[in-house]
Amino acid sequence: MLLLLVRLVERPMFGMARPWSPRITQAVCRMAFPILSMGYSVRGMPMVAPGAIVANHSSWMDIFALNAAQSLYFVSKSEVETWAGIGWLARATGTVFIARKGSEAKTQQGMFEERLRAGHRLAFFPEGTSTDGLRVLAFKSTLFAAFYSHGLDHIMQIQPVTLRYHAPAGKDARFYGWWGDMDFASHLLQVLALCRPGRVEVIFHDPLSVEDFADRKKLAARCEAVVRGELG
Repeated sequence: MLLLLVRLVERPMFGMARPWSPRITQAVCRMAFPILSMGYSVRGMPMVAPGAIVANHSSWMDIFALNAAQSLYFVSKSEVETWAGIGWLARATGTVFIARKGSEAKTQQGMFEERLRAGHRLAFFPEGTSTDGLRVLAFKSTLFAAFYSHGLDHIMQIQPVTLRYHAPAGKDARFYGWWGDMDFASHLLQVLALCRPGRVEVIFHDPLSVEDFADRKKLAARCEAVVRGELG
């Protein structure tokens, strides 16, 4: 509710800029980990330059982990916008929704450019789906195309981020992973019922300059290698 009220004031005054609401989102995400009985740590420095972060995707908790470290605007599949509760929250926090259609590529690229030129830091999961947290899937290069737009490629930086979950003692190493057709409510209850805490590490790697890579495929491949290397 507080976030909605802030946006009602923020939108007419600042338009695309969001000077207040990201700070509220960040504070809420930081408070989530004590509630979930999880340890939370950050290694490395979040970048301050315009650009985007790309990370491996293991769980619904990834959103909290990344937002707790810095102000971000997530890129998400369009279906999320219609999900009860989650869809509203995603819209309120400025999520960019994209359709998985080749015909929408130019439109989506335009949306990314608009956000990036406004100084927003975008965050997306190039694997396109979540995993069990123990592996990294191939990074899809499609979303990297927006960073090669005229005028952006010379200033844009991409920061690879590895999310590493450590299961509580005695639990399956994949405990925090949420993938496939797993039920969200059931998984949430399992996490809340824990007696022994687990933890998540957010590992920020050195940012990469877009102009140092000939094309989006090479950039995506380097980001994938960096993220995968930290998981071992």
